[in-house]
Amino acid sequence: MIGQYYLLTTTTAGRSPVFVDFRAARCCIEAMRFQQQIGRVASLAFVIMPDHVHWLIALKRDNLAKVMQSVKGYTARRINEIAGRSGPLWQEGYHDRALRADEDVRQTARYIVANSLRAGLVERVWDYSHWDAVWGD
Repeated sequence: MIGQYYLLTTTTAGRSPVFVDFRAARCCIEAMRFQQQIGRVASLAFVIMPDHVHWLIALKRDNLAKVMQSVKGYTARRINEIAGRSGPLWQEGYHDRALRADEDVRQTARYIVANSLRAGLVERVWDYSHWDAVWGD
């Protein structure tokens, strides 16, 4: 639904740690930012984990399926090209959760970007390079 906030999660095929490769992670970020540049979403926060992605958006036009098809299609082609690999990059589908009106969007963003801490990848959020949020705290 246009104007709705969504938390999107998608996982790599076989939970393969594709995004430990810096170039692959940056390719995914580029694809997500493109969705904002063309006006489909307002990207509020994301984290690219080694084998999955969490992305908090506000839908501005089109629908979630079109957004995710674009991101996953582009990244699959480009990352396979970069890595000299073939085959599926992503598991089929994705998980979406619409935030309720009473949910704190900023708190949800904090939870998303702290994934690298909870996974033990870094000791401080700032030390992880594959996340962003519109809020600086």
